[in-house]
Parts: sequence; C-alpha cells; structure tokens
Amino acid sequence: MNNHSNLQPCWQQLTARYTADQHFSNTTFQDIIRHYSEPHRQYHTLSHISRLLQLTQQYQHLIADPDTLTFAVFFHDLIYDIQRTDNEALSAAAAIRFLHCIRYPETLMQKTAAFINATKSHINDTNNPDLDLFLDIDLSILGEHPDTYRHYTSQIRHEYAAYPDETYSKGRKKILQHLLDHPTIYKTPTFRQTHESQARINIQTELSSL
Repeated sequence: MNNHSNLQPCWQQLTARYTADQHFSNTTFQDIIRHYSEPHRQYHTLSHISRLLQLTQQYQHLIADPDTLTFAVFFHDLIYDIQRTDNEALSAAAAIRFLHCIRYPETLMQKTAAFINATKSHINDTNNPDLDLFLDIDLSILGEHPDTYRHYTSQIRHEYAAYPDETYSKGRKKILQHLLDHPTIYKTPTFRQTHESQARINIQTELSSL
C-alpha cells in the first residue's frame, strides 16, 4: 500500500455525491494525479494531499462543510510553479471549472475558490471557522517532529533548486520571520494546543541554520 492510497477512495466518495459521470470524475482524478506527480515537486506532492486528507478526517467533527474543505485540499496546490505568482488563482480556477461541471452549488464553489486563494497569504478575512482549520491543516508540517520538519525543509529547498543558496536563504528567512511575528502561527485552539510550541521551535532552529 503506498502512502497516498487514500486519495482515490476519498475522491470517488466525494464526487459521487454530485455526479453520476464516473468517467469525467476519473479523468479529473487522473489529471490531479498528473499535476501532483510533476518531477519538480518534492513536498507539494500526492503525499502532501494524502496527509491533509488524513487530517481532514481526523478533525471532521470540527468542520461544518467537509465537502468544500476536501475539494479545496485536492485542488489547492494543483498548479505549482515557483516562477509564477498566480499558482493559487490558477488552482482555484481549475477547481471552479470542475465544480461547475458537476453542478456544485454556486456559493460553495466560490467558497472552495476562496479557501484555495487564501493559501497564498494564509489570512482568513471571511471569519469562516472551516477556513481557519483548512489553513492550519495546510501548515501542520511546521509543528511536526523535528526530524519530519527537517525532511520538509530539504524537500522545499529541492523545489527551489534553481535559486542559489544566498537568494534562497534570504527569501526563506523572510517567510519564517513573518510566521514568527504573528501572535500565533495557528488560527484554531486545537492546533495552537497541539502544534504551536513545536512549530516555533522548528522555525527558530531553521532560521539559525540559514
């Protein structure tokens, strides 16, 4: 069993609630697989999506609209090109195209797109508790075991291999310091309790190594 074996069953169960066109659903799923399997990806891969789906399931009791959040998980990093600044917008547009075809409710379609676009800044200006949880799940890696975090930082560095160390370190430091400057990294009480302290330790450790 591979480490993303939960993807297809989750996708099939999710989409079957909205469309009987299995061919279209399966074709879209294969397109999702293709995008997340692109060779330049090291962290933003199928394994990342699988982990977020696991966390979505784990915290499902806290989610008001699990389908919208789950669609956002599947599509949020669909487009990932470090040379672009509109990855989130393009990923959201891809989600909208699919959701329109399966006649997902318009308001929920727009909410899915808003969730995806919010991963650019990790700011929730909608006051939607589901979005708080989605953003925390997306940043859960920051508060994992130090060994897991170090592996993540190595993967990110590989994704930015086109940049020399000095350029990468400067940009990475800016991102990490921005996270630390917030009163809290995580938005939900749950993640503040389980991940906040370790995330700050991990980030400080990485900063000292750059």
